[in-house]
Amino acid sequence: MVVQALDVQKDPFRPPEEGEIILGPETPYLSAIGALMYLANNTRSNIAFAINLLARYRSTPTRRHWKGGKDVLCYLRGTTDLCLFYPQESLSNLTGFADAGYLYDPQKGKSQTGYIFSYNGATMSWHSTKQTLTATLSNNTEILALHEVSPECQ
Repeated sequence: MVVQALDVQKDPFRPPEEGEIILGPETPYLSAIGALMYLANNTRSNIAFAINLLARYRSTPTRRHWKGGKDVLCYLRGTTDLCLFYPQESLSNLTGFADAGYLYDPQKGKSQTGYIFSYNGATMSWHSTKQTLTATLSNNTEILALHEVSPECQ
């Protein structure tokens, strides 16, 4: 197994730094993010989290963010054989998972919530978002995540 260190200066998910050049409208950043969001919402749930983070910088994208979007496109090109598959089985198995990341955005004091539901092992519903309330403890974050996912269970 090869492990590569992450160069923090090249991290495509960080906000723009002071002095970093903001890309102009000639760079198709919004179009790329929109196309990737379509894929994430309809067929490729495995890229949803990365696209969610890159979309946060749609009004102030930098070269670093643009490269992050292109990296996702390269990943998709290399994984064209992955797809959603719903097997037909005699027993139905509906499974759901929810999780939260405490203070995922420390600048704004917000945590991240995510959930996924699968049917017979195939993803059928997923969502990831910043929590609307500010939690003061990590266990509060988990309770908020369960509260936010509960309507999806109906």
